[in-house]
Amino acid sequence: MKFGLFGGARASRGGPAGDSQGYADYIDYVGEAEALGFHGVFVVEHHFTGHGQVSASMSVLAYLAARTTRIRLGTAVVVLPWHNPVLIAEQAATLDLLSSGRFDFGVGKGYRDSEFAGFCVPPAEATERFDEAMAVIRKAWSGAGRFSHHGKRWHFDDIVVEPAPKQRPHPPFWLGAGGEDSIRRAAGEGYNLLLDQLGPIELTIARVAAFRDECARVGRRFDPLAVGVTRGLQLLRHESERAAAVAARYDVLKTIGGLARGAGAETYRRIDAHRSSQEFDDAALLGTPDQIVARLKRLEAGGVALVLLVDPRPSIENLRLFAREVMPAFAAGA
Repeated sequence: MKFGLFGGARASRGGPAGDSQGYADYIDYVGEAEALGFHGVFVVEHHFTGHGQVSASMSVLAYLAARTTRIRLGTAVVVLPWHNPVLIAEQAATLDLLSSGRFDFGVGKGYRDSEFAGFCVPPAEATERFDEAMAVIRKAWSGAGRFSHHGKRWHFDDIVVEPAPKQRPHPPFWLGAGGEDSIRRAAGEGYNLLLDQLGPIELTIARVAAFRDECARVGRRFDPLAVGVTRGLQLLRHESERAAAVAARYDVLKTIGGLARGAGAETYRRIDAHRSSQEFDDAALLGTPDQIVARLKRLEAGGVALVLLVDPRPSIENLRLFAREVMPAFAAGA
């Protein structure tokens, strides 16, 4: 099993340090992850939140490309309905070159109504805009040189996208999906799969199996590292920290619980009704190192090979503790 990071920097608003300190701390955080042997990092894209989340993910990753040498660098995700697909293809190819072929291109349709409203794009158009953008990007990276495209939203005549990416035919495509139809589409259309941090362990294992089965059905070789399972991380040093960690987890679930899909999703959408139970949420890696190892072993037994950690309070100390106390249990031959 390999481990990576999921999330991004948060910039504070105002103050003597301006907005840059959160980004500087995040760059150091990713650099330490590389030194500790983490596999990759996926950076989010969000807009208009008021919380200082990353909006220009490929700009952040380009800077990380210059500060690192081994760790893979991914977007999670570029929301294609909001962007010109030719400009995205150029930026992504440039990032792939700057990183010497370490770029993972995560794409998605978007889901936050406030972001669609901010960009004056109707959410009902998300699917058609996404599909057309991907068609343009695939043409741009097909290696055929100049091309034209005349679709519903975009028209390009006799253009060539430069530079070409280092990875051929293109950087790996990653798609966030949760429903069975979306998972099967990802497998059938050549995407790697990003799974959310809310899915219970058994549901997550079932989703990995659905992806693997669809790969077999369409004649695609299944690579276990083509499925990234996102998990919230709250590593306890002492049992006395548990109550505060559980409270912090509930805060996370109240914020993102409406995104849950599949079995048990209604539980997350009515999180306050379940606050007295600590057992319903087996998705988070919340506990002592031994408890987290046990939970990860369940995922590993179900075919999960890549876990992406979401630390609500990212710290280098947490990374070092995870690398020291958890990762050795999943090293080759362990």
